[in-house]
Amino acid sequence: MLKHVSILGSTGSIGRSTLDVIRKNRGIFKVDALAARSNAELLREQIKEFHPELVVLSNEDAARSLRECTTGCTVLSGVEGLNEAASRPVDIAVCALVGAVGLHPLLSAIRAGNRVAIANKEPLVMAGKYVMEEAARHGVDVLPIDSEHSAIFQCLQGNMLSDVRYVHLTASGGPFYRTPPELLSDITPGQATCHPTWDMGAKISVDSATLMNKGLEIIEAMWLFGLRSDQIQVVIHPQSIIHSMVEFVDGSILAQLGVTDMRIPIALALSYPERLPAPEMRLDVTTLSGLSFSPPDCTAFPCLALARAAAETGGTAPAILNASNEVAVDRFCAGRLSFTGIAEVVARTLERCACSMEYKLDAVLNADRVARECALSVVETMKEP
Repeated sequence: MLKHVSILGSTGSIGRSTLDVIRKNRGIFKVDALAARSNAELLREQIKEFHPELVVLSNEDAARSLRECTTGCTVLSGVEGLNEAASRPVDIAVCALVGAVGLHPLLSAIRAGNRVAIANKEPLVMAGKYVMEEAARHGVDVLPIDSEHSAIFQCLQGNMLSDVRYVHLTASGGPFYRTPPELLSDITPGQATCHPTWDMGAKISVDSATLMNKGLEIIEAMWLFGLRSDQIQVVIHPQSIIHSMVEFVDGSILAQLGVTDMRIPIALALSYPERLPAPEMRLDVTTLSGLSFSPPDCTAFPCLALARAAAETGGTAPAILNASNEVAVDRFCAGRLSFTGIAEVVARTLERCACSMEYKLDAVLNADRVARECALSVVETMKEP
């Protein structure tokens, strides 16, 4: 029997990789819905190949253009369209949107009773407690797509959470980890979006370069696996072969290894509890040598420390962190903020915005709105690079 799949963020790197997994397993999966932000040209090609019944473009103008030249499927737009695609009854909804915009579609998918495969970490950072409580209320599995969280998920299978001492999240360190600190302010958006080991979108690539991505993953792991922040350690592993490790109270450490290809964790999330054969993904362990590990440098890359502090504070602090980072990264990519200014904007916003200890959705959304306004005002006071 075919597994029906919806993909939110189908034109991004995760969405394209998901469709490649489906392309190679056409007898197993059927695409029911696709959603993207504004890339109508690529979405049109995906429609022709995968024949979804529903497609969505967040951008109304792009949706109108697509609607005029597309037959055989319904074309919707905006937030309402995203929620419609997310709530369509399927076997699994892949949530691969970027940023806080993915929160409501994620909740829509959960409330529809759809199993969720999530690559969109920001909703869990903002409102992880609320999201996971909704998933439990509706009996929905939330399966990770991020390679690090997929690795943790696999290492925990058959083990009790009470036996976990630490989780070790590995990080490549990004393209600038060995760059002298005095040169970091001169980094350009073009340089920051070229990740040394992973093919990712602009926002995630910048987050990886600042190490904010790893900070967000700490918060995400807390909610996905029911861990305390002090149980989650970050280790720099430039080769990106070990995707994460779980250390148990008896001193044993389990690690998950694999080639640097997101199709591996995607395939597992789509097929779990089964595994799809992929002989081309094989890691030849006889060629491995010189795997290295080191602690992160939180002085040169303060975003990681800011994220950990927000995780320890709790309440709406992670929502403030995430919102201010989204604003700062957007301004950096637009050439309005320096690379080192990203952390400065986040730090100032966290200082200025009051943190509520409520985990209610309204409190999270209000914190997100206020933090974005504050972050924009902070950017205006800073010199352009």
